[in-house]
Amino acid sequence: MSEPKRLHPVAAVANFLQSLKELLLPVFVLIIFGGEGVFFQFIASGLIILLLLISGIVRWLRFTYRIEEGELRIESGVFVRKKRYIPFERIQSLDLSEGILQRPFNLVKMKVETAGSSGKGDAEAILTAINKQEASMIQQALLHSKGQALQDGNEELAIEPKADIVYKISPGELLLLSSTSGGAGVVISAVVAFLLQLDEVLPYERIFAQFESFIKSGILFISIIVFIIFFIAWLIALIGSLLKYADFTVKKVDNDLIITRGLLEKRQFTIPFNRIQAVKITENLLRQPFGFASVYVESAGGSLQDVSSSSVLLLPITKKSRIADILKPYIKGYSFEPLLRPAPRRSCLRYLFRGFLTSILPIVLPILFSRPWGYFALLLLPFSLLLSYLKYKDAGWGIDGQQLTLRYRGLLKNTVFMKKNRIQKLSMEQSYFQIRADLATVDGAVMSGFGGSGGTVADLEKSDVQQMYEWYSYTDKRLRKTEDSS
Repeated sequence: MSEPKRLHPVAAVANFLQSLKELLLPVFVLIIFGGEGVFFQFIASGLIILLLLISGIVRWLRFTYRIEEGELRIESGVFVRKKRYIPFERIQSLDLSEGILQRPFNLVKMKVETAGSSGKGDAEAILTAINKQEASMIQQALLHSKGQALQDGNEELAIEPKADIVYKISPGELLLLSSTSGGAGVVISAVVAFLLQLDEVLPYERIFAQFESFIKSGILFISIIVFIIFFIAWLIALIGSLLKYADFTVKKVDNDLIITRGLLEKRQFTIPFNRIQAVKITENLLRQPFGFASVYVESAGGSLQDVSSSSVLLLPITKKSRIADILKPYIKGYSFEPLLRPAPRRSCLRYLFRGFLTSILPIVLPILFSRPWGYFALLLLPFSLLLSYLKYKDAGWGIDGQQLTLRYRGLLKNTVFMKKNRIQKLSMEQSYFQIRADLATVDGAVMSGFGGSGGTVADLEKSDVQQMYEWYSYTDKRLRKTEDSS
C-alpha cells in the first residue's frame, strides 16, 4: 500500500452530510425565519447545499492515504495541502465501525487513535470509507510492526474464528434497557440548548404575552405540556437506545472478548483478557428494584486492538443473580458474590448530614428568588435524605483472597471487583471529624485507559480501612523485596 489510495466515493457523501450537519441550524433559521423573501431564502439555501456537495466531492478527491516507511501517511486539503504522517509506534488502537453509509457497500470506517488523542471522538485520523480488505491490510501492517499478527479468519470486521457466545441481549432485555436508560434528560437538554440558539429570532415575549392569562389560569394545561415534552424526550431516547444496543453480543475468541452492537451503525470492540483491570456492577434506581444490573470492565489501553476508553460496557442489562454464572467461565479468578462488611451504624448520621448540606443551596435559592413556585424546591430535601440513606446502606467492602471489593453509591449503586496485582493505588484518608469518630475513607483505583478507575467508600471503621491498607501494603513490600533480589 505504498501508492496513494483514495477512499471509496461514499466518503464524498459522508463529507457532504457532515458539513450539512454543521450548518443545519443556520440553514433552518434562514428558511423559517428569514423574513419576507421566501423565494430568495430557498434559492440561497439550495446554493449552500449545492456548494456543500461540491465541497464534499473535492475533499474526497484531495484525500489520499498510504503506508510507507513504517508510517500511515495521509494527505488532504482543498486549498492548503496538509500532510500527516503517523508512525506505527504511536498508534494505540484502531476502531472499526459500519454505519448506514458503509454497510451496503461492504465498507468500514476506521478511526486511528494515538497516545495524544483522548479517545472521546477526536481521533488522530479517520478513514471514512475503506473496504474491509484494505482495513485488514492496515491492521496487518500495524500489528506486524508491533511484532504481532492477525489471527486467521479475523481479517474482516465482525468475522472471527470459532467463538463462544458469552452473552446476547434478548428483545425483552433490549426494551427494558432502552426504556430505563435515563436518556430523556439528555434529549431535553439538547432541545433546550437548540431553542436557546434561536432566542434572537423566535418572538418568545410575544408568544408568552398572548398566552399569559391562559397559562396562569391553566395549571392542568401546563402539566399536560410538561408531560408531553417528557414523553417525547423519553420516546426519542428509547429509539436511540434501541438502535445503539440492538443485537448486542459478547463472544470469547481465543484470548479476547469481542463485543458487537448496533443496528444502523455496527460497532465492534475487542478486550484482551490480560488487559482487564477490574470488573464493576452498576445498578440504577429504576432497574435495582427489579433485580437488574449492568456490568462494565475496566480495560488498560495500549494494544492495537484495545478499546481506548477506560470503562467498557460488557453486559448492558441482566439479572444480577445471573452475573456470576455468565462471567465465571470466562473471567477467571474473580468472586462475584463475596461477603461484604457494611459501614458502622454511627456513620448513618454523617451520610444524612452531608445530604442535608448539599441540598440547602438548591432549596434556598429558588425560595428566595422565585416565590411561590420556589417552594416546590423543598421536595428536594426528602429525596436528598433518602439518597443519602441509600448511600449509607450500600457502603461496604470485602477481601476475598487476592480480591478487594468496594461497594458505594452516587445516583448509581456500584460494586467494584479489583485483583490485588492490578491495584495501582489504595489510600486511607481521615478528616478531623472522622478521627474523632474513629472512622476513615478508603480510595482504591486500578490503571484504566488514560487514567485511573476504582471506587471510594466513606466513613468505614478505621480498623477495617487499616486492614485493607495492610493487606495491600504487605504485598507491595514482598514484591519490592523480590524485585531488589533479582
